[in-house]
Amino acid sequence: MRILIADDDPVSRRLLEGTLVRMGHAVVAVADGTAAIKGLLAPDGPRFAILDWMMPGADGLTVCREIRKNAEAYVYIVVLTARDRPEDRMVALDAEVDDFLTKPLDQAELRVRLRSGARVVDLQSRLLETQRALQHQANHDVLTGLGNRRMILEELASELARASRERRSTSIAIGDLDLFKQINDTLGHKTGDMVLQIAAKRLQTVLRSYDAVGRLGGEEFLLLLPGCEQVEALEIAERARLAVGSEPIKGPSGPIAISMSLGVASRKTGETTEAVSLVEAADLALYRAKAGGRNRVSL
Repeated sequence: MRILIADDDPVSRRLLEGTLVRMGHAVVAVADGTAAIKGLLAPDGPRFAILDWMMPGADGLTVCREIRKNAEAYVYIVVLTARDRPEDRMVALDAEVDDFLTKPLDQAELRVRLRSGARVVDLQSRLLETQRALQHQANHDVLTGLGNRRMILEELASELARASRERRSTSIAIGDLDLFKQINDTLGHKTGDMVLQIAAKRLQTVLRSYDAVGRLGGEEFLLLLPGCEQVEALEIAERARLAVGSEPIKGPSGPIAISMSLGVASRKTGETTEAVSLVEAADLALYRAKAGGRNRVSL
């Protein structure tokens, strides 16, 4: 375990560091509270800290308050102090200190505190992993891994608001796999799912780094194209159409030829079209592409 220790007394700091290293821990040692805050708030900062109560820059309780207010991951904080009055401990608990170590340091007591803190840090890490997994599931399509309908429409609304502030255009394209129902009906839903997954991957290959694509539902995808005027949006949509139909997919009973029709809609600089209206416009363009023979792009 990586542990940050903060103590302005060099002798005490070296003694504690040596003890922790002998126990098998990696130690980051600093001499004041300001350095402790900086080290614990770093992206790869330690998740366990032993802080002297009284030290320059910021005392141990001030460090604890700053970490609780600003740290993304939970840091288990033990305060090292000669104070043992109940009222002192209450002050420390109010600052959200996790535990105490009393000077002079007892190694057996230190091992107990380390074991308790390690359990808390491990539990917090697992809870954060679960939370991230649930958040990902809530925002992403399980089959394709793309953003789901809610996520891509929220991104569109956010992008339109930003485009209004920065006075620039925004375009979208809605793509629909042609005759997809026939694939499901004749080859089965498992093959249909495979087709959707491959189509999603092919769409991603034509996008710029700041574009986005999400699955609206069924066989429909929405491409979000920030800063795109109509001409450029049509070019990207055409590249998407060619990518999706670039080669047949290897199916269980032979190759499967697929194609996509796309409808493009743009909001020019200075316009105030909302997300719903832009999606409706792209839907109408998609309908025209379908009516015009499929496997084409319409504005």
